[in-house]
Amino acid sequence: QVHVVESGGGLVQPAGSLRLSCEASGPTFSTYAMSWYRQAPGKERELVARISRAGGSTNYAETVKGRFTISRDNGKNTVYLQMNSLKPEDTAVYYCNAYRLSSQDNYWGQGTQVTVSS
Repeated sequence: QVHVVESGGGLVQPAGSLRLSCEASGPTFSTYAMSWYRQAPGKERELVARISRAGGSTNYAETVKGRFTISRDNGKNTVYLQMNSLKPEDTAVYYCNAYRLSSQDNYWGQGTQVTVSS
């Protein structure tokens, strides 16, 4: 069992920045691909960014490319999402996900609210 806990959400003005963190429990963090998803009111949950187990490969939703950066520190069991040039449409609950293909294990955090508003 892996527990993931997000932090770092809050209220920010348009064009501002936030950094989200997701800390995972257990010694097997480096065996999981890590992702950030988000869900806005009335909308489906969508993938924002994903990073491979060692951090060498990343991919992003088109709507956040060039503005968001995902990274990970396997020594700290933590994945980050640096969000710059935030827009009101980035307002959502952001969820951290841990996924391991070999075992089909899939874990979610409880989410952290990001609100972009003046």
